[in-house]
Amino acid sequence: MNARRTALVIGGGIAGPVTAMALQQAGIDATIYEAYEQSAGLSHGIYLTIAVNGIAALKAIGADQALTAHGFPTGEIEFASGTGKHLATVPNGMALPDGTVTRTVLRSDVYAAITAEAARRGIHTLHGKRLTDATATPSGGVLARFADGTTAEADLLVGADGVHSATRTIIDPSAPGPRYTGLGNTGGFARVDGLEGKSGTYHMVFGKRCFFGYAIAPDGQVWWFGNPPRKAEISREELRTTTPEQWRAMMLDLYRDDKSPAARIVAASEPFRVFNQYDLPTVPVWHRGPMVLVGDAAHAVAPSSGQGVSMACEDAVVLAKCLRDLPTAERAFAIYERLRRARVERVVAYGERGSGSKQVGPVGRAIRDAILPVVMKRMARPEAMSAVSWLFDHRIDWDAPVATAA
Repeated sequence: MNARRTALVIGGGIAGPVTAMALQQAGIDATIYEAYEQSAGLSHGIYLTIAVNGIAALKAIGADQALTAHGFPTGEIEFASGTGKHLATVPNGMALPDGTVTRTVLRSDVYAAITAEAARRGIHTLHGKRLTDATATPSGGVLARFADGTTAEADLLVGADGVHSATRTIIDPSAPGPRYTGLGNTGGFARVDGLEGKSGTYHMVFGKRCFFGYAIAPDGQVWWFGNPPRKAEISREELRTTTPEQWRAMMLDLYRDDKSPAARIVAASEPFRVFNQYDLPTVPVWHRGPMVLVGDAAHAVAPSSGQGVSMACEDAVVLAKCLRDLPTAERAFAIYERLRRARVERVVAYGERGSGSKQVGPVGRAIRDAILPVVMKRMARPEAMSAVSWLFDHRIDWDAPVATAA
């Protein structure tokens, strides 16, 4: 009997544990190597959305309930202008057959739930393991080296280490880095009396100078985000030294002229910070020898797409199926890339368009605000959802053999 194949999964965020679980289901024993200590991945306070296609991908490996036990459904979006005008109400993707819709969950809850589910399945995570190099071995496997001086060897290495991936550079030293989108990303939580809005609905506001969005959780707490535009990305020094109070003052100034609850929510919010927002439009090389990329390491999407986690989950399942069904890792990686590249790069472009609508000057803003009511009215029509069915209505059948025909 042949020994089970083994894999090193680099990155213990969300993509890493999901990939390890998918590989395990495909008959490959995976160990996760995370650069930070255990508490690092659980301390993030901002939230994220899991679209229905991402939930469906998790369902393919039986991990969906670990995630959907947290957060709350956010199945629709209401758009408004900074003048207070209601523009449209649209579905936030299609519902799954069982009625499941897009879900908003604390990032810390996602980390905790996915990590716990992987551990429950017997998958080990080693912390404080920052990857510095990896090379193919004479036997066809891979040897990874870590900053603490240790090494690990396996048949495969999967880079699930995010937008600033070390694995991406090891696979291809000329690989592109992340691209600054021209926007910051921030958010937080607040209690605001008398706030209008339905629980479970995202309320999006095209503010005069800064985009704003919020959802009201079932307990009445407001979960909000903002995307302050900025031509140059915030320097590391500014990120390090700016206080939450200074960030708050900046955001309040951006929202001061809007007829929306943005300023009230920001003023009542718990302390928060602002970070740069990145995407990664195309990575020429996804794999080399026994090494391959998944998730943000291969194709980071802007948060405006609402698809970052979902794309990583889809990657994990498709990669595992390819390794299950194809005779060699080289062939599996090539088919995996062929099955995924066009879709994820289309999603990146979709997110880029969404980001672009949030950062226009005075003339562009006037044009945008003039055409938004027309565009949003069209978006609200039922037939408009068919135009984005490619995004949300994407399902992976775990039991079906991988299609290898061109």
